[in-house]
Amino acid sequence: QVQLVEFGGGLVQAGGSLRLSCVASGLTFSSLTMGWFRQAPGKERQFVAGISWSDGKIYYADSVKGRFTISRDNTRNTVYLQMNSLKPEDAAVYYCAADRRVGVTSTPALYDYWGQGTQVTVSS
Repeated sequence: QVQLVEFGGGLVQAGGSLRLSCVASGLTFSSLTMGWFRQAPGKERQFVAGISWSDGKIYYADSVKGRFTISRDNTRNTVYLQMNSLKPEDAAVYYCAADRRVGVTSTPALYDYWGQGTQVTVSS
């Protein structure tokens, strides 16, 4: 059974930091491209960052470049999202997702597995 479980969401003041973790089980983590997405109320799910399994290439949404960092630890079956300089507009439910293909895509429908999401709230 494939499971992705996110940890680390919470309430933070604007300018603060949070680190999200996503632990995968039931699949070969090292052969998965991993992505982070977010969804605010009334909005579509939005790509945040992704990391390829094959060459480690990393991609970010323009809105988070320079503030967020995605990384992975294949020994722990975990992908991380370090979020710094948080802004109120970063508030959303954050989801991790896994894709069995090679490259990173920003299209949610192309990801094979999803976590349940973790809430990030940023106070101004």
